[in-house]
Amino acid sequence: MDFTAPAPLSLSSLALNLCLGILVSLLIAWYYARYGRSLSNRASFAPLLPILTLIVILVISVVKSSLALSLGLVGALSIVRFRTAIKDPEELIFLFLAIGLGLGLGADQQIPTLLAVAIIVGYLFIQQKLKLGWKKSHSMYLNIEVDAEQENEVLFAEINRVLMEHVPEADLRRLDSRQSNLSITYYLSITEQDTVIAIMDALKTQVPGSSLSFVEQNNLLGGSCAAFQVFQGVSFLLGGIAGVYLGNIRA
Repeated sequence: MDFTAPAPLSLSSLALNLCLGILVSLLIAWYYARYGRSLSNRASFAPLLPILTLIVILVISVVKSSLALSLGLVGALSIVRFRTAIKDPEELIFLFLAIGLGLGLGADQQIPTLLAVAIIVGYLFIQQKLKLGWKKSHSMYLNIEVDAEQENEVLFAEINRVLMEHVPEADLRRLDSRQSNLSITYYLSITEQDTVIAIMDALKTQVPGSSLSFVEQNNLLGGSCAAFQVFQGVSFLLGGIAGVYLGNIRA
């Protein structure tokens, strides 16, 4: 049996999957534009989701008919580099939802795919209406610089007292003491944005002449393209296996 010979592609099945993909992806795009909480321009991003779904349906419909094409696609993906940083997690969720819809329809799994998409969108809708979710905690670095007119021990104790009044735990990460300057870095876990203002006001009052800066730790890691980087690694591994497998077939 020749596993490399492509099987006939059903045009009627492809047309049905494309029509279903258009309808369902348009509903997903409308939901994202209407109920999404992303800070980016949702009106310009949402129309791209149906296009992405249709492309995935086409690719999967073509490559599933041939083992050689499937392995060749994996090998090609191993050299693709995704450099676009997707900084909003909600955008990443809807991108994967559009890709998952395309994968399912392209594999002729219409009923399970439509059922899964309906459940996912239904959960998102219920979460939006009932305001379900977890209390978000911001991990922040607090950098303090003080002109050491007082003893360092006194300043350090006063700063610790102020911080412990507003946060449950303040983790000291760095302390630099110079002749006329004291520099301290804390790692804080803050659940309310008003806490930042309260800490600033309290330190300005209790520690005059202090210079403060808050840095959110999550933003130090760059864009949230880690999922694509994992995908690249898996694709690279499968690409190597595909190359060996194709070599054995041709031999």
